[in-house]
Amino acid sequence: MKKSFTLILILLTTCISAKTIKILEVPSEIGADKRGASLGPRAIEIAAINTNSDFFHQHATTKIEPENQALYLKQTTPYAKNINAFAKVMEKTSTSVAQIMREKNTFLIVIAGDHSTAAGTLAGMKKAFPKQRIGVIWIDAHADLHSPYTTPSGNLQRMPVAIALSEDNHLKKKNKPDSETIVLWEKIKEIGGPNRNIQPSDLVYLTVRDKDPQEEFLMRKYNLKNYPLEDIRGKGIEEVISEILRRLRHCDVIYLSFDVNSMNSPISQGTDTPAANGLTKKEAENLLLGFCASPKVRCLEFAEVNPLLDQQNQMAETIFHMIHAISREVEK
Repeated sequence: MKKSFTLILILLTTCISAKTIKILEVPSEIGADKRGASLGPRAIEIAAINTNSDFFHQHATTKIEPENQALYLKQTTPYAKNINAFAKVMEKTSTSVAQIMREKNTFLIVIAGDHSTAAGTLAGMKKAFPKQRIGVIWIDAHADLHSPYTTPSGNLQRMPVAIALSEDNHLKKKNKPDSETIVLWEKIKEIGGPNRNIQPSDLVYLTVRDKDPQEEFLMRKYNLKNYPLEDIRGKGIEEVISEILRRLRHCDVIYLSFDVNSMNSPISQGTDTPAANGLTKKEAENLLLGFCASPKVRCLEFAEVNPLLDQQNQMAETIFHMIHAISREVEK
């Protein structure tokens, strides 16, 4: 592992021209089942303060105004909860992402609440690069491929990849969404443009291990590649990174999404949906550092830190350590 990580650091120092880090905070939790993810970005800032770091003072930070007041309202769209408010958050997020991503030599770090906002990030990247292929590396315990037609929960945090793929999965339909949900679902699928924001061939998963049958169907249909933990450890992190970047070699720009539940549940207690058999902290950090060695990776998103479910802010401290380490290398 030491040899592999040394090679990754060599890649970092030789392949990346210095980039300017920009931060986008999206403290939204309307897509989640449990409360508290909207506090994640602030918890990460506090973790920085507690280490005497001026990271958030030194880096330009844009903050999206959330729509969390929707949580107080009566739920009228059970198969896509809070979708009206989510459409507003997604539009605001996509606009800010597009504006930042159009800036030359910018590396965007998105610090989100729940993972549904990743749909807004991808829509923003599509706005910024409408004629380019966007690769996606999705590190998560879940595939997030549900739609209002298939969801068992109605939580939008399990739908962002389906939104980016403009995928309804009617063949596995089990729900009958109301007309308001259908209209808004069609609207959010087109926030990035009239076509898919990403192509299935440009999507790679890591550590997905909690899939519903409807999601498994789509993964087989599109032949979506997932690297389970045993493959990552068996092949080694360096080889997995190399394989994935080769798979995405035809993409012009790459988005990297990291849900903290990709880590093992004893580490990721401070999240809505922890899952066993995940990455260690060091494995997660080495993967992110290795992927960010590619000049094509322009955006990294962290999601699902929930301090209300955590102990002594450990999850936020772990994520800030990763953000700081990655930023140091990207800005060299």
